Amino acid sequence: MSQIPFSVATDFEADLPELSAIRSELAASRDHVQLRFHRELQQTRAMRNDRLEAPKLNRQQGVMAEVFKDGVLSYAGTADVSLNGVRRAIAEARATAERLAPHALVRFSKDVRPATKGHYESPGLASLKSMTIQQIDDVLAGANQALKGGAEISQRHAQIELVESESWTLSNAGDDRRQQFALWVVDASATAERAGEFQTRSLNGAHSHCHQGGADTLNVASLTTGCERAAQEAVELLSAENCPEGDFDLILAPDQMLLQIHESIGHPLELDRILGDERNYAGWSFVKLADFGHLQYGSPLLNVSFDPTLRHEYASYGFDDCGAPATRELLIEKGVLKRGLGSLESQERAGVPGVANFRSASWNRAPIDRMANLNVEPGATSLQDMIGMIDDGLMMSANRSWSIDDYRDKFQFGCEIGWRIKGGKIVGLVKNPNYRGRTLNFWRSLKAVGNRENFEVYGSPFCGKGEPSQIIRVGHASPSCLFEKMSCFGRGT
Repeated sequence: MSQIPFSVATDFEADLPELSAIRSELAASRDHVQLRFHRELQQTRAMRNDRLEAPKLNRQQGVMAEVFKDGVLSYAGTADVSLNGVRRAIAEARATAERLAPHALVRFSKDVRPATKGHYESPGLASLKSMTIQQIDDVLAGANQALKGGAEISQRHAQIELVESESWTLSNAGDDRRQQFALWVVDASATAERAGEFQTRSLNGAHSHCHQGGADTLNVASLTTGCERAAQEAVELLSAENCPEGDFDLILAPDQMLLQIHESIGHPLELDRILGDERNYAGWSFVKLADFGHLQYGSPLLNVSFDPTLRHEYASYGFDDCGAPATRELLIEKGVLKRGLGSLESQERAGVPGVANFRSASWNRAPIDRMANLNVEPGATSLQDMIGMIDDGLMMSANRSWSIDDYRDKFQFGCEIGWRIKGGKIVGLVKNPNYRGRTLNFWRSLKAVGNRENFEVYGSPFCGKGEPSQIIRVGHASPSCLFEKMSCFGRGT
């Protein structure tokens, strides 16, 4: 029986036969040189309407050389990890640094490159070795069966993406960091059709079930239950009323909070974006450097953490790519903006506190400021009590669409499903639910935060940013949250 072809977790050193010579090359360099080796195996298996789709397998390996010379940082990557390949990459990075030096707008101190040693490993990494392709295909077949919700279900799809990734960083300043990751994305959805109308329900929004861990991460019983619920709700939505238009108290479920956190807290607080580095492509931010320590970002109930230490959350790690140890930090405390999403380089430029978030998507990209695990901390209100606080309102779940401006201020988001709430009780489903607002007004309208029992962990494999573009993995966790008087609407309004 075919084993899942995980090969990354072999001994990295054994796969670099010229490692001793590479170390000598590093030691002989007169400049500060860092080498970040990276390799990754990504495989995707999917089944649609009980038929397996063509599997996808992607392997990559390479090394990024970084040279720090006269306060200037420069990079050169190569897929050739031989001694000659590494030597050429170092020479190219050094030549770039020398060309840039006369024109540098910023010269960094050596504080932006702390020499660190250590090892990080996803929980249960070794257990992936015991899994077989047949086991994965059986899970997909079971999910397809569970998605059968009657004659009106026209499309059923289930997919599992497995990634094993490893990075190893060496430098002539003493860095020696190795990080090994096992990453999962589990997706499933059902589409119901009646008289030309389509309604789709997924587990919790597309690609949101992202986790880090071993074979026990795949909870088959929970997946089956989720698929049965998705199919049932897709059919029920065909008969539901359209979402009403107006200002309503609104509960957002954790699977919609993930996108709200990502777009209206994560991106606006990236320090490189605030400094203008991203304005040609990903955009700018309404947040100013002078806002840190003062701006009332949300209501006093809002506490937001950057926490790459939660081991099963998607974007946990031990160190960022400049060597800063990953630590949990509060970005927003009691509604007040305290800290930005900025690496040691951005912190030195901006003069405000940041976090260990200097991350690259692969060996062929230079690190930039990225989100990792960005979470809304649990509050004290149960979901039932939250519903009981609403006289006339809505609850929405699972993102379906999003739009937000370049400054991360005005936004409009759509969800897969909504529920009407009247007199403190849920009275029925609504379809095509949407809401819109402005970032600060939205977070300042936060009226209640769910307790730890309502805290759910999700993520996304598709956070895009940078020139050249980098797609990176992020984690987001939150309880349900209640917002006061949000502008809501349905399709066609």
